[in-house]
Amino acid sequence: MRPMSLPERGIEAPTVSLKELTSGEAGEITGTTEIGLVDYVTESLASGFPAIRSPSDPARPHLLRSYIDRIVDHDIEEAGGRVRRPESLREWMRAYGAATATTASYNAILGAATPGQVDKLAKQTAMTYPDLLERLWVVALLSAWTPNQAHLDRIGQAPKHHLVDPALAAGMVGATRESLFQGGGPSTLRRDGTFLAALFESLVTQTVCVLAQMCGARVGHFRVRGGDHEVDLIVERPDGRVLAIEVKLSSTVSSSTLEGGLTAAPTVSPWRLSPCLDGSGIAGSAV
Repeated sequence: MRPMSLPERGIEAPTVSLKELTSGEAGEITGTTEIGLVDYVTESLASGFPAIRSPSDPARPHLLRSYIDRIVDHDIEEAGGRVRRPESLREWMRAYGAATATTASYNAILGAATPGQVDKLAKQTAMTYPDLLERLWVVALLSAWTPNQAHLDRIGQAPKHHLVDPALAAGMVGATRESLFQGGGPSTLRRDGTFLAALFESLVTQTVCVLAQMCGARVGHFRVRGGDHEVDLIVERPDGRVLAIEVKLSSTVSSSTLEGGLTAAPTVSPWRLSPCLDGSGIAGSAV
């Protein structure tokens, strides 16, 4: 079972259609939202799983920990995996949660899970975790998008790391509303920006992936090697038409926001671009 997207949570009536955006028929984007930073933080921590978001706030951290414990103690083995050292798996999952919305290598994640340890988790064992957790709908890798006829040596191929629910990532690293507003977050892995921005991007990604699936489209991210140019989300229809979405934790986003990513397009491959939607208004979008 996947968590609910923002429109499904009923926090606001959507005013922008992703289906219209990907079709190129949306014209000028005029949708608005009353949802602000505090609301997005609340939703990032509240979870989209009905059984977790329903109880009062004090109960949610316990429910999230119980959910993670069940994955470690039962679900992995039921899926065909074997957990010899449950605490090592928990540490790996914490490190993966810290890597939310990054393209960190699995070596870096393993290193963050076992800092200073002599008896480290075996790399071969750790490499089985992403596949198992993806099959269990815990890990939600966002693949790199590659335009047709692209020069693959110039395009980043690493997936972007996400958990199926940003609340899981927050729970794994112990993030709270207070720590997020103060700019806090895990320091085990290097990242650009704050952990709050990473959780927001993950929340947007989760919602866009749900809406795109309903439209028969797929979602990826675009990045030129070295990180000089990137676009957070690329929604691609079966006919090759694409929609670029830049996720910014800001109340205002200018048309120049995407310039860094789109300037790479002519040097990579021709690609058709529909109107752009910034992530600051994602609560007001729907199929």
